[in-house]
Amino acid sequence: MKIAVVGVTGMVGQVMLRILEERNLGVSTLIPVASEKSVGTEVTFKNKQHKVVSMQQAIEMKPDIALFSAGGSVSLEFAPQFAAVGTTVIDNSSAFRMDADKKLIVPEINASSLTKEDKIIANPNCSTIQMVATMAPLHKKYGIKRLVISTYQSITGTGVKAVEQLENEFQGKKGPMAYPYQIHKNAIPHCDVFEENGYTKEEMKLVNETQKILDDRTIAVTATAVRIPVVGGHSESVNVEFRNEFDESAVRRLLSDTEGITVQDNIDVNVYPMPLMAHGKDDVFVGRIRRDYSQENTVNMWIVSDNLRKGAATNAVQIAEYLITNDLV
Repeated sequence: MKIAVVGVTGMVGQVMLRILEERNLGVSTLIPVASEKSVGTEVTFKNKQHKVVSMQQAIEMKPDIALFSAGGSVSLEFAPQFAAVGTTVIDNSSAFRMDADKKLIVPEINASSLTKEDKIIANPNCSTIQMVATMAPLHKKYGIKRLVISTYQSITGTGVKAVEQLENEFQGKKGPMAYPYQIHKNAIPHCDVFEENGYTKEEMKLVNETQKILDDRTIAVTATAVRIPVVGGHSESVNVEFRNEFDESAVRRLLSDTEGITVQDNIDVNVYPMPLMAHGKDDVFVGRIRRDYSQENTVNMWIVSDNLRKGAATNAVQIAEYLITNDLV
């Protein structure tokens, strides 16, 4: 397989390379792609150096699969050009997620909907992936009526500039600001840009992408997204109202039996998910599962995952694996 990684020098692009190595995808030719300023530099893959090429060079090489993580404007311009030469694009930006003609895929939930005709496939937002991975089996069994989500999101979701801002502030240095305020020792209730309805784009992604992935527009979703000075992963407090009655122990069992989910829920010995422990792992971790006694058929839970891995790179590579395994490329 000829695999292109577009945006290879970025945070997610670098993690994509690592996961392609770890999962041994059978890459015969790696095509690292980045902006013009990075063309000619080298990246390491499987202990070998590979020269970064331009977008046009990569298109001419006609890769089987192109993993995109270079931002929405780049995806809108170049993903169709890759698709036109027969490449299947898996795009990590928001460019195609809500396009009615494009599939929005979390492999454990809806990869079976993919066909050879799907040449541009959207990878969901990081905070959405970990949440819907947890919600999908619960929705199937109990029917979800409403979700109230509060996120506590890692600065790595913003990118290298945010990590540098935190490091500078920790050391007492001045430097470029990724956020309008200090992030060190702070929590900023502002992820992405504000929309006319008062919600941020990040919050509305949780609303719209959840309904699309679970294929149910009747699920009511409301969200508040907060940026915190954490590197390891995103955390979410989720209040889930079901249409039907549930049993807490059955919820734990169902989630424990779900691929890609690890339940960490023993308050007697202080076991619960934390981003520090999720860092570098591919699973979604769930804990603090408890009935909401203020409302019928409602449960609270705490969900944590490494946003650069399952929230981005791992999910994209898993889509690629599914395409290859099922002869869809």
